[in-house]
Amino acid sequence: MWSLSEARAGAVAVAPMLIGVVPFGLVAGAAPVAGGLGGWAALGLSTIVFAGASQLAAAEVLASGGSALAAVLVAWTINLRMVLYSASLGPYLRHERLPRRLGAAYLLTDQAYALSIARWAGGGNPEARLSFYLGGAVVLWVAWQAATIAGVLLGGAVPEDVPLDFAVPLVFLVLLVPLVTTRPAVAAAVIGGAGAVAAAELGAGPLSIVVGAALGIAAGAVVDALGERAGRRPGRTGP
Repeated sequence: MWSLSEARAGAVAVAPMLIGVVPFGLVAGAAPVAGGLGGWAALGLSTIVFAGASQLAAAEVLASGGSALAAVLVAWTINLRMVLYSASLGPYLRHERLPRRLGAAYLLTDQAYALSIARWAGGGNPEARLSFYLGGAVVLWVAWQAATIAGVLLGGAVPEDVPLDFAVPLVFLVLLVPLVTTRPAVAAAVIGGAGAVAAAELGAGPLSIVVGAALGIAAGAVVDALGERAGRRPGRTGP
């Protein structure tokens, strides 16, 4: 069941995140051109891959003379977190028909996942969940494609001292901060971030993201379990 109000709510919820997404898209459009791959390669990556970090990594591999297979494997490795995201969202959308779920899978991003899982965990009408998701996800897709095109056309005109690369961590900080409101979330953010940085320093490359995600999930689960155990102790009151 399509809900215009839920779709509008999804679009409104994602709008503040465009502050970081648009500059990131400019980088995703300009980087392949700067690497000699051309504008069509940048547009192809944005429409087919639709994942900023994976696009930049794949473009870097291709620009340095690597094979298409190597670029694909790097992009897949970085995007392994989407497997976790989709597994988490699956139970909420199991009632939807397969074509709709496939469309939702194509539009899956960090931002769409975070906003949707936070809203759906609070309840609401199950039939309107996909409307909220698509309202935010489609706005993100359109903004990303527009920013990529702008990056292809204008990337060379941006002065080198303008720190567009800063948009990459900004995107994830804007996404992360509003969600870190509980002890398990804090533990997951701190341990996951530290683990990813440590893995990168040790030479894990793209796998550092997967390492950080696994450590963060484990840390959050442990803290959550300890909290529940403490709450079940005799004489314990409160959360």
